[in-house]
Amino acid sequence: MDNNIAASLDQGILQILITRPEKKNALTSEMYSAITRALLDGEQNPDVRVMLLGGAGGNFTAGNDLGDFLQNPPAKNDAPVFKFFECLAGLEKPLVAAVEGFAVGIGTTLLLHCDLVYAAPNARFILPFTSLGLSPEAGSSHLLAQRIGSAKASELILLGEPLTAEKALTLGLINDMVTEGGVMEFALARCAKLAAQPASAVRDAKALLKKTTKPALTDAIARETEVFLRRLSSPEAKEALSAFTEKRKPDFSRFK
Repeated sequence: MDNNIAASLDQGILQILITRPEKKNALTSEMYSAITRALLDGEQNPDVRVMLLGGAGGNFTAGNDLGDFLQNPPAKNDAPVFKFFECLAGLEKPLVAAVEGFAVGIGTTLLLHCDLVYAAPNARFILPFTSLGLSPEAGSSHLLAQRIGSAKASELILLGEPLTAEKALTLGLINDMVTEGGVMEFALARCAKLAAQPASAVRDAKALLKKTTKPALTDAIARETEVFLRRLSSPEAKEALSAFTEKRKPDFSRFK
């Protein structure tokens, strides 16, 4: 594929790789669209039994490319980033993630939609939404509390402090922590085991696991999108993004 997204199919495993290492795999609107196309193609291709998402150059993704974000902010709920969220929530085939280095913003929230997540010891999970004057996305306000409990979810979302791979494993955010440099190989091995399972049985099992939370997740994504779009024009978000472009620390003291 193009747009810094590479997709390859081998033995039933569709590997989707974010290939923008010079920017720590920060995502642009075009890249969101490219990943969404790759995932939807994987859903429709009968030769694909499992999909694996990873990042090149030692990082998963630094989240939104703020430069692109400032030039092309999502204006409506059909923006590429929101279509990506919908795609993640609707996947029927299993999705696995291999995480190294930074997993910022969507780099962490998309993992909540994955069926299996493996991380290297150097992985750092960060949810900087409130720090940017914004709000949670991708259904994370629902999924994170469901996964790790409301108290820890509040701490991660409200404070936006980095979470180590070791802590993420303890909380149940990831399935396993793998020796540095070996996470992709390990994830591929797990994908191979999944690909050898009866494909329809795997899809049915995934559907049953997701069934009870699907309506709540759909509602959460819709609510989050509405709040996120409103917060984009808030004075706090404007201050945070201005501070980023001016390479200074934001000052929120004058906002109530």
